Amino acid sequence: MATKTAWGGRFEQELDAGAARFLESVSFDKRLAEEDIAGSLAHADMLASIGVLTEPDVAAIRRGLGAIRAEIRAGTFAWDAAKEDVHMNIESSLTAREGDVGARLHTGRSRNDQVATDMRLWARDACARVGRSLDRLALTLVTRADDEVDTLLPAYTHIQRAQPNRLAHHLMAWVEMFDRDHGRLHDCAMRMNESPLGSGAVCATTFPLDRALTANLLGFARPTRNSVDATADRDFLLELLAALAIASVHLSRIAEELVWWSTMEFGFIEMADAHATGSSMMPQKKNPDVAEVVRGKAGRVIGDLVALLVVLKGLPLGYNRDLQEDKAPVFDAVDTVRDAAEVLADAIGALSFRRDRMRAALGAGYVTATEVADWLAARGVPFRHAHEVAGRLVGRAIAKQCELAQLSLDEFREEHPTFDESIYTALDPETAVERRDIVGGPARKQVRAALADARARLEGRGAALARTVSATP
Repeated sequence: MATKTAWGGRFEQELDAGAARFLESVSFDKRLAEEDIAGSLAHADMLASIGVLTEPDVAAIRRGLGAIRAEIRAGTFAWDAAKEDVHMNIESSLTAREGDVGARLHTGRSRNDQVATDMRLWARDACARVGRSLDRLALTLVTRADDEVDTLLPAYTHIQRAQPNRLAHHLMAWVEMFDRDHGRLHDCAMRMNESPLGSGAVCATTFPLDRALTANLLGFARPTRNSVDATADRDFLLELLAALAIASVHLSRIAEELVWWSTMEFGFIEMADAHATGSSMMPQKKNPDVAEVVRGKAGRVIGDLVALLVVLKGLPLGYNRDLQEDKAPVFDAVDTVRDAAEVLADAIGALSFRRDRMRAALGAGYVTATEVADWLAARGVPFRHAHEVAGRLVGRAIAKQCELAQLSLDEFREEHPTFDESIYTALDPETAVERRDIVGGPARKQVRAALADARARLEGRGAALARTVSATP
């Protein structure tokens, strides 16, 4: 069987049904309906301003597109795959409702600049939506950190206990990652904020379009500067996907720590029942599945970036139908990162910190060994020599199966005569943390300042703890 193509005139044969199914994009690009209608309304106003359309024409277009938008929002609009894409579905429906004025609306534009405009509008909004979800997660972390300023635990390098730390300081490290993610999305939105509308298929149009007017009506900063580039490139989507891939890696790293911390071996946290699952065989299990799936979905988002990179890498200028494949990875990555940020905010907001287990972990692993070296260095011993002395003392403690603070003062002095009783104060984890009183350090004063600064930044951007999304649109 064959399918009537949306484009007559040139073709004598109808489009093969299999080819039509393969080529259609309306099944996924219908998600651009709101943006497509907004672009058409701006285009209609501009055409009227240059005398191509009359005011009655614009009134009919507004009436028809308003009815179509209402049906789409209500879920009653009849999408037709034979019309290929969201643009032709809306245009043909408008023409059916309002007559030839619907056909005149396409004067001076192509589906090429139309879809490029739609995608910039959608992606610009997506940057803001994902940014809000990341900010909600960051504010959740700040709120939890506020309650844990006095909770101590080991910091880790190489997954080995390293130095004493404040839990709040650790949580604030996560906040910093998301602040940069938000910044990348903001920068991306600023760079993509140019209007391709009026670029036509590839070399603009003979009609005297007012591109600055449509750019302004759609909230763009300016029109794009080159019609070939405007319709043929999708680097603004690559930049968005790169920002989302980095954010997904950050989400995954946090999820990894939550998985580790929820094990019996660590026991630093307990996930709320609402964010854990059981085993179909082992009744004792409480699995941190939310964190695990967040971790797993990072691979998907990274794959979305790679997919679009590969689509674009061999394309000549200008527009090629391959660009139809830009939408699925972008839609998927935006949905995935936003959903992951929201569910992780919920899970972190509800979990319990095991302060006793965190504090107990400071009692093994020689986490204050650096304090020994610093103590000596502060008294004139070259740090590399002091480091060696501290290492020998750790060796003594290992041999005796005790901690550094359990060595006698004589044992300390056997390694270096400078030691006195004050070394034991330096070995206290609380003292060790408080002595790191520099910008970016874990001392209480510095952490409090970091919390206040982060909260001010987040709340200044409108961040709130209330859930910003209930389901993927």
